[in-house]
Amino acid sequence: MKSEASYTFSKSTRELLRKPPSAVYRWLGDQIFKVVVVLLGLTIILLAFGMAYVLYDEASLSLHRFGFFTFISSSVWDPAVQMVFGAFPFLFGTIVTSILALALSFLPAIAVAIFTAEYAPRWLAAIIDNLVQLIAAIPSVVIGIWGIFVLAPWMRDKVYLPVFMWTEANHEALLPLLGNPMGYGMTTATIVLALMIVPYTTALTKDALRSVPVEQREACRALGATKWEVIRMAILPYARGGILAGAILSLGRAIGETMAVAMLIGNKNTLPFSIFGAGATMPSVIVNEFREAVENIHLSSLMAVGFTLFIIALIVNLLAAYLTRKLSIKGGQAI
Repeated sequence: MKSEASYTFSKSTRELLRKPPSAVYRWLGDQIFKVVVVLLGLTIILLAFGMAYVLYDEASLSLHRFGFFTFISSSVWDPAVQMVFGAFPFLFGTIVTSILALALSFLPAIAVAIFTAEYAPRWLAAIIDNLVQLIAAIPSVVIGIWGIFVLAPWMRDKVYLPVFMWTEANHEALLPLLGNPMGYGMTTATIVLALMIVPYTTALTKDALRSVPVEQREACRALGATKWEVIRMAILPYARGGILAGAILSLGRAIGETMAVAMLIGNKNTLPFSIFGAGATMPSVIVNEFREAVENIHLSSLMAVGFTLFIIALIVNLLAAYLTRKLSIKGGQAI
């Protein structure tokens, strides 16, 4: 092994060591770097505030006419006759599909992350990681086309129709709860949405698991713990903040998903929704009706839906940041 003194430096490094920069040069470089970093950070903040202002300004006509709380609590969306707009069906559809998608994807994503980080050999973990990244890289519209031609017909023929026929024969009173088993609806959209957010939860969970110090694992092994006990008692408690934050960020990703959901959810603008029946989300109603919005109040209502979606996404991201800080471990203690 080479001694520390035997390492050679590049020519520029040797010159820097022989002639250190002056104090003025170092101060000026530090100030320039600080100003550039601050300006770039402020640019992101200003962009976020600018987006919020533009959305609110464009939505002001609708919000002033109906009121914000009336707008998000009303279930009537009639752009053709009454020109009355209420966003509750879309708010309900967004929340239900996103939460159910997270519930469906959370445990499989955690299992994949634990397997690749703790059990799988390096070559197998690399293959699984590439496959997970491939799912994340597939465009949303491509997944939507796959859902239209593959998933929706299969779900209709193999799941929805058998359940519908059994319910019709044995519990006919429950048929309104099931809805029309045409294959396009909230259940199909939820399944596709769960598939789309698995890579995000997996990647963030794996990063959280790998951030656990080696000493944490070795201390648990030294006490005679098995592999599963090390994961359960030493790794997961330490990484829980990152895992939960990753799940909430995946929820935010699900809330904002547009094309695949719009292609599979059926786009029904009224309540009540049913298990197999059609529904709608805030992104789907925007993408479906934006080009058809010729009246100012209709366009303003769509922008109000976008403004509401912006607020929800902001709340979700702030909640993720709060939980990361609250559940992080510092000095062996959860704070």
